[in-house]
Amino acid sequence: MRILVVGAGAVGGYFGGRLLEKGEDVTFLVREGRKKQLAETGLVLESVHGNVTLTPKTILSGEEAGPFDLILLSTKAYHLKGAIESFQEYVSEKTAILPLLNGISHYHQLIAEFGEERVLGGLCFIETTLDQEGRIIQTSAKHDLVFGERSGERTERVLTIEDAFSGTKVGYRLSDDVCRDLWNKYLFISTMSGITTLMRAPIGPIREQSTGRAVITKLLEEIVFVMKHAGAPFSDDAVAQQLNQIDSLGYSMKSSMQRDMEKLSQVEADHLHGYLLDIANKEKILVPVLEAVYTNLKVYETSL
Repeated sequence: MRILVVGAGAVGGYFGGRLLEKGEDVTFLVREGRKKQLAETGLVLESVHGNVTLTPKTILSGEEAGPFDLILLSTKAYHLKGAIESFQEYVSEKTAILPLLNGISHYHQLIAEFGEERVLGGLCFIETTLDQEGRIIQTSAKHDLVFGERSGERTERVLTIEDAFSGTKVGYRLSDDVCRDLWNKYLFISTMSGITTLMRAPIGPIREQSTGRAVITKLLEEIVFVMKHAGAPFSDDAVAQQLNQIDSLGYSMKSSMQRDMEKLSQVEADHLHGYLLDIANKEKILVPVLEAVYTNLKVYETSL
């Protein structure tokens, strides 16, 4: 299986690196600066699951490389359009595209560009960052990747992908209901990022306040209601399940969006919360806490 990883950043570089470490045929589609950096230092993974320095194959967009069997896509949502343009020439009729972005709306863009049949469902659970020297620093016990056909079928191609990850140091799972997995993670991410960015605080100080816990619950209820209107397959106890998960988080846990704000980086406000707000407005659903979350993020964006 020929695998193209779009970018060699914190997420794609980590999962692509673990595949390369195993011996899979992996190529990284990168920009000129990252290509030069990788040629000088190699692909460096510093991880709680084992350090490794690898010598990766890299290409620049436009270079001839032939079609790939699998394209692993983990860009930020605000870079998605450019990413699609960079790899579309490497997609054939048999290419599968595995996106690891948070949220749902990117599927509309990918399906519109490449068709239903080429786009798999995918998500990941990992804490990782790219440092100033270009090293990938991975710090979480979880480094899990979940994927599957959005139809739930166990096709030959997803079994081949499962085989590729077999024997790597990655926690991976072939899901029979990846759409449910996607919505569940979207619910958690949109709530966690929304409340921590709104309060400018880790989750612990927020939830220990009775009013803070009430706001978390209200935001969860609003988002679940909106997502159900969008077809999310939630059970009746979805809010309670998510509250239990939030209660299990460490006191000082921050969302990645909050850390991005602290670094004065771009955030995925439109992709995550704006998408939900559009649905709420269309369905005439009142979502005052979600509106406050989105407004806070858009005001932040104007300061960049």
